[in-house]
Amino acid sequence: QVQLVESGGGLVQAGGSLRLACAASRSSLSINAMGWYRQAPGKQRDLVATITSGGSTNYADSVRGRFTISRNNARNTVYLQMNSLKPEDTAVYYCKAETTYTYFWGQGTQVTVSS
Repeated sequence: QVQLVESGGGLVQAGGSLRLACAASRSSLSINAMGWYRQAPGKQRDLVATITSGGSTNYADSVRGRFTISRNNARNTVYLQMNSLKPEDTAVYYCKAETTYTYFWGQGTQVTVSS
């Protein structure tokens, strides 16, 4: 079992920045990819960015160039630096950790961008 604890959400004005962090508990399971997803009210959960244990990254088109995902493997922590935030970035952001056979979700952290 892997527990994920997210932090860093909040309220920010358009054009501002936030940094999210997600720490995974120590586990016998080896974590491969980690990532961030978001879900706005009434919408499905969508990919924001992912990063493999080797550092390969993938971004949604809507955030590429504004968001940066990074990872500290020694601390089993993944970060999401969000710059130039827009009101449409408002959502609950969820951390996901993938092992060889399964995956785990964090509890989510609210990000609200005011116009």
